[in-house]
Amino acid sequence: MTVSIAVTSGKGGVGKTNCAVNLSLSLTKMGKKVVLFDTDFGMANAHILLGTNPKRTAADFLRGTAGLESILSDGPSNLRFIAGGSGLLELLNLDNHARYQMLQSLSDLENEIDYLVVDTPAGASESSLFFASAVAVPLVVLVAEPTSFLDAYAFIKITHMEQPDADIKVIVNMANSTKEGERTYNTIRKACEGFLKFSPSLAGVIRRDPKVRDSIRAQSPILMRFPNTEAAIDVGNIVNNLTG
Repeated sequence: MTVSIAVTSGKGGVGKTNCAVNLSLSLTKMGKKVVLFDTDFGMANAHILLGTNPKRTAADFLRGTAGLESILSDGPSNLRFIAGGSGLLELLNLDNHARYQMLQSLSDLENEIDYLVVDTPAGASESSLFFASAVAVPLVVLVAEPTSFLDAYAFIKITHMEQPDADIKVIVNMANSTKEGERTYNTIRKACEGFLKFSPSLAGVIRRDPKVRDSIRAQSPILMRFPNTEAAIDVGNIVNNLTG
């Protein structure tokens, strides 16, 4: 059975796509069959972080000019991914029927996929909320900044209202220490408990690591380029948590 995970955020600039890419690679290193689906249609960049230039994207599938298998690209460490397409206005105006069509098609590959990781657009857009509600595990990435905290809380609130049984989890990214990240999580947990009567769980903390920026510039994920750094180790711990 395929486990579906949506990596989301209340705002941009918190490292969401970088988290999605490295979480996917960490799963493949465990021997899992993983598809990373970049659903930031029109402004996709997961393929850039992977250092690849796919010939076909989700846009080709949605236009009916390519089948699902032909838009699946090969990434490092046996990762397969679907690029979202960049700068295409038509992809920014998709309705939920088209989004559902993509997920339904991927369900046909259930026997070939252990984990489907969906990288959603940043913010509480219709698209990101749709995918957060459609998967088994919505992961909300935030950092220790007031705007990130407030936007993440708003995203969690809407997702919980639309899908009360959703297993919402939090990743605190770019924390100065694990303890600081845990304090940030406890702040949002208490807010959710107080106002929503609901408590998202902590998937994990990723510490601030200068090697992350180096890996982004080199278009080589930190799991591949610097696998022994703090951030890479933290990603591995999150995956261990998610896989039980």
